[in-house]
Amino acid sequence: MSPFRPAPDPDLPDEETLVSTGRRSDAEILVERLRELGWTIGVAESLTGGLVVASLVAVPGASAVVRGGIVAYATELKQTLLDVDPVLLEAHGPVNERVARQMARGVRRAVGTTDRPADIGIATTGVAGPDAADGQPVGTVHIAVSTSLGSRVESLRLTGDREEIRTETTARAIAFALEAL
Repeated sequence: MSPFRPAPDPDLPDEETLVSTGRRSDAEILVERLRELGWTIGVAESLTGGLVVASLVAVPGASAVVRGGIVAYATELKQTLLDVDPVLLEAHGPVNERVARQMARGVRRAVGTTDRPADIGIATTGVAGPDAADGQPVGTVHIAVSTSLGSRVESLRLTGDREEIRTETTARAIAFALEAL
């Protein structure tokens, strides 16, 4: 549902002015843009634990574009569910920009149909704390977005407590997906 409603102009019957009813969230804008494009989306999450896909499905009408989400918190699930290269995981651990990229590609296939992957995949991996993990400091985050045109990764060093890092990662992942469109 769009936060805009038409304001009729009696002098211009073939035109309408859109009046905003408030600021839309990035999740609302992303869902609307995907609907306009006729695209679908899948989300692979590690440190965000489902927050990204939850933000998307909170938007009315999201079922038209959200294919699904996979929370691959355990390292081995990144391999088995998302086709992340086991040699990469062994060599660099799960908190790595290449792992994020492979997760984003893998979720497109995992939640797609038999003959068509989801049009866009988002992935998050990182360390929310309170302690460092896999040789990476707290706040290390990698977000990836994958489409048929390629993939991009944003690597971040966030500050804050566990909840703040997870919340900021969620917001940035949705914004990063918007940029890809």
